[in-house]
Amino acid sequence: MPDLLIELFSEEIPARMQARARADLQKLVTDGLVEAGLTYASAAAFSTPRRLTLAIEGLTAESRPVREERKGPNTSAPAQAVEGFLRSTGLSLEQLEKRADKKGEVYFAVIERPGRRAPEIIADVLDATIRNFPWPKSMRWGSGSLRWVRPLHSILCLLSDEGGAEVVPLSVDGIASGNTTRGHRFLSPGVFSVTNFDDYAAKLKRAHVVLDSAEREAAIWHDAQTLAFAAGLEVVEDRALLTEVAGLVEWPVPLMGRIGDDFLGLPPEVLQTSMREHQKFFSVKNPKTGRIEGFVTVANTITADHGATILKGNQKVLAARLSDAKFFWENDLRVAKSGMAEWADGLKMAEWADGLKAVTFHNKLGSQSDRIARIAALAREIAPMVGADPDLAERAARLAKLDLRSAMVGEFPELQGLMGMYYARAAGEPDAVANAARDHYSPLGPSDAVPTDPVSVAVALADKIDTLTGFWAIDEKPTGSKDPFALRRAALGVIRLVLGNGASTEISTKLITHLDIVLSDIAMTARRQAQQSGGDFMVAIGQALKEVDGIQVPVTILDLLAFLHDRLKVFLKDQGIRHDVIDACLAMPGNDDLPLLVKRATALQATLQTEDGANLVAGFKRANNILTQAEQKDGVEYSYGADPKFAETDEERALFAALDHADALIAPAMKTEDFATAMQAMATLRAPIDAFFTATQINTDNQIVRRNRLNLLHRIRTICLSVADLTKLDG
Repeated sequence: MPDLLIELFSEEIPARMQARARADLQKLVTDGLVEAGLTYASAAAFSTPRRLTLAIEGLTAESRPVREERKGPNTSAPAQAVEGFLRSTGLSLEQLEKRADKKGEVYFAVIERPGRRAPEIIADVLDATIRNFPWPKSMRWGSGSLRWVRPLHSILCLLSDEGGAEVVPLSVDGIASGNTTRGHRFLSPGVFSVTNFDDYAAKLKRAHVVLDSAEREAAIWHDAQTLAFAAGLEVVEDRALLTEVAGLVEWPVPLMGRIGDDFLGLPPEVLQTSMREHQKFFSVKNPKTGRIEGFVTVANTITADHGATILKGNQKVLAARLSDAKFFWENDLRVAKSGMAEWADGLKMAEWADGLKAVTFHNKLGSQSDRIARIAALAREIAPMVGADPDLAERAARLAKLDLRSAMVGEFPELQGLMGMYYARAAGEPDAVANAARDHYSPLGPSDAVPTDPVSVAVALADKIDTLTGFWAIDEKPTGSKDPFALRRAALGVIRLVLGNGASTEISTKLITHLDIVLSDIAMTARRQAQQSGGDFMVAIGQALKEVDGIQVPVTILDLLAFLHDRLKVFLKDQGIRHDVIDACLAMPGNDDLPLLVKRATALQATLQTEDGANLVAGFKRANNILTQAEQKDGVEYSYGADPKFAETDEERALFAALDHADALIAPAMKTEDFATAMQAMATLRAPIDAFFTATQINTDNQIVRRNRLNLLHRIRTICLSVADLTKLDG
């Protein structure tokens, strides 16, 4: 079986697009070959800045002949139906067969396709792949119509086996396929031919091209660590940057330089961010002090002076970049020390705080300053529930977002929060306040760490609750896959903050309280907009509130709480808790107390994993079904209390005793939220319920006994439903 080698050689492909392009090339080509009737043993895709490569082993030499029978319309069908069938098959009426069928005589098409040689199929598939390649961005060049990420120069398409190699002939927009490629742009610019993948990879290596991106990454990381170790330093790990840099070079040559003494006082995150974002440098730190003291850059060539000229140029550019960062840092510190420390009622507000009055958060929700005031008020309310000092929580909330006006965050938005911590410390704020500035955006994702300091938790919760209530109030909810304001992330953040810190707080109470504040800000924003435009205030306020006007606040809150519950269900399913168990617990009172809800769900799942628990559910459902049917038939509710004196069997009397015993355990356990004890007590009912149903007929002719037994079933239902809504469980 032959092997196939494809290389698409072009100008430099952006590093961020290479991984997706490798996967797309492999999928499009292999899917196309298989659909056309070829099979293969294995496939692997590679990329460098100037080439996409696909190697396929064990490709069949030709596709098998295909014979397909397709049933058509009745021979008496209208002409239009017959013509449509003919078009779909590509046959003429004379080529159709007539066969007897249950509904009469029908047309059958017998379509025979001969096998095709692999080169023909490959040419068609590769042509379609190149012309329809899903680049995120593409371009046209010259006078051709072909679109590619960068100008495409050559196509290598080679089939090889023990007998030799042959070029698969095809031409795409004037670019003919061949068996040649090029090496490194500067170190080996010549053209050379190849015969198979092994020959191709070996010759590329001799031509200073490392084909495999994983191999380039490993080489960069090894050499960078070696350089740093020799200087008594260590490289700061950055996997994303490593992948990006490996996509920028074909022959990686790491070089290490030092950061000027003038810049060593900058926060390490500033140095790392500046070097990573602007110059793709790896940071090198002193393991003894943790200070960033050097960098590793990766050249794409070998020089006679061993990279000295490259390093000199890079250090010159780096010094200019870090000079800007140093200026931002020193200027921001001046503002922080002179402004943030003066924050107090009645005193002049900080320069940044004043600036945030003019920064719009959302045109219906007011400015960033309005939002900060809301978050501060909410953080103060939440603080006692998470063990935080209310004064510190409010102060932290008022300071946490002020770095949005700093020059450093203006240059590096990804440092917001972190720079707020540094500026708060410089202003003499307590560590709890400074750390809250750093942590209040967290958690940003499912794997991000959850803050644990009480002040940070209070501010982070307030920030996310304000986001949710605000956008719910103006009806900007997530739809399908669209979530422009990251409300799903905010909801998951609330859940993880509450659960991760055991914050036993009724979320709905906070949502209702905060929604009132949000609606007030909506009205104030509408008034300001009306005054600025000279319009009528009542018209403006009506437009601002039209999405919520006429909707009762509890309905809005219930809708938002349902959204939180949906996020919680996703979160708990990832923790291994069954969806129906979650539904059974959500149906109970107090479902806005998230830790309580999770505690109940965990206990219920543990109970259902026991034999008694699983069988008890079956017994409960049997009791519930019989009782429900009797109540519907009789038009009454059997809930007036069962009396043991009417019991006729030992099993019936044993069930009365078991229910009394379970009730005595369950009621106090539920009051103390000891769900494990309550559910264990509930599980003990399994045996007496089973015995009762085995020995006792519910619908007896004696109406007094029948009514008493139905009331007994009601007691079973009441006791079980006091723990969780077992009707929600599957099965």
